[in-house]
Amino acid sequence: MESRSFHVQYSLVSVLLSLCIASIIAVSMICGHHFDRSVRISGAELYQYGPVSIPLVELRSKVIAASDHHLINSNANRSSHLHRHLHINELVNQTVLRKIPKPKASREQELEQGLARARASIRRAVWSPNRSSTFDDDVSFPGGSVVYRNPGAFYQSYLEMEKKFKVYVYTEGDPPMAHDGPCKDIYSIEGRFIHEMENGAVGRRFKTKSPKRAHVYFMPFSVTWMVKYLYKPFTYNLTPLRDFVADYVRVISSRHPFWNRTRGADHFMLGCHDWTPHASAGNQFLYNTSIRVLCNANTSEGFNPQKDVSLPEIYLYGGNVPSKLISPPPPQTPRPYLGFFAGGLHGPIRPILLAHWKTRDEDLRVYEYLPEGEDYASMMLKSRFCLCPSGHEVASPRIVEAIYAECVPVILSEHYALPFSDVLRWEAFSIRVEVSEIWRLKEVLMAVPEEKYRWLVENLRVVRRHFELNQPAKRFDVFHMILHSVWLRRINLRFA
Repeated sequence: MESRSFHVQYSLVSVLLSLCIASIIAVSMICGHHFDRSVRISGAELYQYGPVSIPLVELRSKVIAASDHHLINSNANRSSHLHRHLHINELVNQTVLRKIPKPKASREQELEQGLARARASIRRAVWSPNRSSTFDDDVSFPGGSVVYRNPGAFYQSYLEMEKKFKVYVYTEGDPPMAHDGPCKDIYSIEGRFIHEMENGAVGRRFKTKSPKRAHVYFMPFSVTWMVKYLYKPFTYNLTPLRDFVADYVRVISSRHPFWNRTRGADHFMLGCHDWTPHASAGNQFLYNTSIRVLCNANTSEGFNPQKDVSLPEIYLYGGNVPSKLISPPPPQTPRPYLGFFAGGLHGPIRPILLAHWKTRDEDLRVYEYLPEGEDYASMMLKSRFCLCPSGHEVASPRIVEAIYAECVPVILSEHYALPFSDVLRWEAFSIRVEVSEIWRLKEVLMAVPEEKYRWLVENLRVVRRHFELNQPAKRFDVFHMILHSVWLRRINLRFA
């Protein structure tokens, strides 16, 4: 009986034990499934190929803190706010410490950045009255530097040009109408500049063989030679000149990317012939956008001082400056004549001058033709004032000749943008008389006080170097001043 009772009890205990073991196993399986499950992330905006299952351990190594949502497991949800905050900051700190290399600037960007630094340097060099008038052994500004609009800015700009400025000269075109030009007589500045830029020792310092390093691009054609070889005399048909220019621009714009990149704004041409502005009209962008360096700087006929450059007209008789003008007499040498002019009756202003003053006054010597036995240079050296009326066009070589002779130039012109006016104060070494005042010309000149006259002559000696043609070119001479004028236009040109 007892044995039967024992077996019953044993069976009940076994059943209860089995139930307990089964319960433990069931609980373990359920809990284990909960802690091992993956986090499922789905969303078309994040993954192109549908839902992606990421184990929790891997997710923690990939998560990046966001401002509103944090992907964490259920245990992390029960963690304190402080613990979660520290964990997220750790991840953010790991992200921001990564260094991203700065993109390298393009060649064009480097050029523009260099020009920006040059502009800033020039602005800092504003002239101070207390500053010395001598910058170095080669540059001195006597007389208080009154001939310059801003001596400090000009000098700094000139130094920046010497250090940085690079010119690419196009190789397209054949001589004589390209890569050549006149080097004597009235349009000599045209050929002299082209030859110095292409072959001169100084020109080569500014010239670059790499167009990508250039700030400006020079088109070395000669309008004077176009007139000589393409123009039919007495026809006044300038179409062949415009066609040549149009073809030249078409060739360089099809072979190189530089013209099309700026529509010619960083390109320049140079010409001294009276018809150069008409020839430049062969391409509308050359006429309206490019830098045109012109002797015929007539603001009423399209010359724009903001982008164009006024070129001094220098007459080299036989290729040289008259020997008498190379070394003028000492300042105390008497000059018996008040004023002087000799020249033909062409253009609208000279007939007015001769009508009022031709051979009418012993002090004011005005001739259509010089008297026998007199020469032009000697008459300038005997005169206090040299009259410089425009001819058919506004420019006159008499202005530079007057500077050489230390004979104060009297400008008789309308709409003429004088050379290098962005640097030089012409009122400090010349006198301008309106055409309407020609009838009282002697009265105007007689009214100039002796002290002012001496001051004007002294300033002529200062500016002379800027109008001299040298072989080889010298610092601050006319070649460098032309380049500086182009440099100023380029440095004020900013591309997007």
